[in-house]
Amino acid sequence: MRHEHAYRVPLTVDRGPGHVYRFTNVSGEPLHGVTLTLHGSGVMGANPPTRLDPGQSLEVDIVGRALARDSILVVRWFRPDGVEYLWRVSF
Repeated sequence: MRHEHAYRVPLTVDRGPGHVYRFTNVSGEPLHGVTLTLHGSGVMGANPPTRLDPGQSLEVDIVGRALARDSILVVRWFRPDGVEYLWRVSF
């Protein structure tokens, strides 16, 4: 039986000044079609699908009264082999 290692989320998220959130590709491979979708009462501007090469970042403004209580963010991307991944981010 072959055991595969778990795929580590290739992104870090940092909160910058104000309501800015920065997502950085910390992996050694490019991520394709990176999109962010906010669910709940928060507000975020739309972002087109983006390619993030290793070390590149995507910054977005996310605002809301109680993000930690009533909003989640879903990050979607594709690895170079075309496999889709989703990562749920809580505030």
